[in-house]
Amino acid sequence: MSLFVPRLVAAIILLVLVFWSVWLATDAAGRALSFSLLAGTAFGIVLQRGRFCFLCNLRDFVDRRDASGVIAILVALAAGIVLYQAVLGAWVPVPQPGRLPPSAHVGPVGIVLAIAALVFGVGMALSGSCLSAHFYRLGEGAFGSLAALAGAGLGFLIAFSTWEKLYVLTVFDDPAIWLPGEFGYAAASMLALAALAVIAVAVLRHGAPPAKADVLVVSPINALLVRRWPPVVTGLIVAAISAFAYLRVGPLGVTAELGSLVRTSAASFGLAPQSLVGLDTVRGCISLVKTAILSPNGVFVLALVCSSFAAALAAGRFRPSWPAPAGLLARFLGGLLMGWGAMTGLGCTVGVLLSGIHAGALSGWVFLAFCTIGAVIGLAGMRRFAAWRGR
Repeated sequence: MSLFVPRLVAAIILLVLVFWSVWLATDAAGRALSFSLLAGTAFGIVLQRGRFCFLCNLRDFVDRRDASGVIAILVALAAGIVLYQAVLGAWVPVPQPGRLPPSAHVGPVGIVLAIAALVFGVGMALSGSCLSAHFYRLGEGAFGSLAALAGAGLGFLIAFSTWEKLYVLTVFDDPAIWLPGEFGYAAASMLALAALAVIAVAVLRHGAPPAKADVLVVSPINALLVRRWPPVVTGLIVAAISAFAYLRVGPLGVTAELGSLVRTSAASFGLAPQSLVGLDTVRGCISLVKTAILSPNGVFVLALVCSSFAAALAAGRFRPSWPAPAGLLARFLGGLLMGWGAMTGLGCTVGVLLSGIHAGALSGWVFLAFCTIGAVIGLAGMRRFAAWRGR
């Protein structure tokens, strides 16, 4: 089947996004929106072409010992740490304890963050993807992701009712630990890179041997538009987008807009409080009551979905699908857990984990550890449940 028409449509979609960003940039107040639109466009393409999903990559490693996806994540984390230093070093030349870099996702570290990350990880396994991947998979035609996003919305709503109790119980006293402020830029970066190197060695040692190289000659167009991008390339591009986004607008994140939409709607119907104690004193993907139609995070997510749709069309991978009722229920329940975890943990695998580790936040590492544990537990539970059903 010819891909000429799908690729033409994909090119039109990307041109519309580019021209929209140019139009937004004509106004000084719209420049942040313009850059967010371009960043979301690039992020959606690299997510779809590189298959960059935290849960999917972890599952590939656990189930098939395929280490390529995990390596892409580790490269993205390592390269982002290095690139962030250029921005952080200019804004905070001399890091000091108690002084956090502007707008960086350096969240409070405590038992609530650990529980939120654990719950988020279990939700990822149950729903089949992390939240950012559900957005890009929606662009591929995986309409079951709508159930996961609806569940996440309900999870946010539940989290709004539990936030103040958790904040008063422990979060208000949990420290926001910025590692460069404790150890300096050089030591903090070296420690982080060493930790990632140790993880990479362990992953490669336990991963399956790489498949034999494909001797077929692949055209540049096929390599760019059809084949999965190499893990190192994917990781480097994700890191670059993260660093430039922080420089121009703010740290990457995909849950702030969803949480804000839910909170605004819930507040208007009296289902959520107008204000949440302490939420304005913490860092992360914060859910605010919306006062404008367009927001930087909103256009970022919109562009992510549209550009992943364009990338899927160009690759011939736009395949509309709708899961069975059991699959819809699993996605919904998994989304609910992720929504509660993302609101309570102040972000997801992008906002807390990726952006947090890039910035040198201890909260990013805590989220990585407990989210991974939760995902592994969830995957094991899903396998046991599938085996039980198959008896």
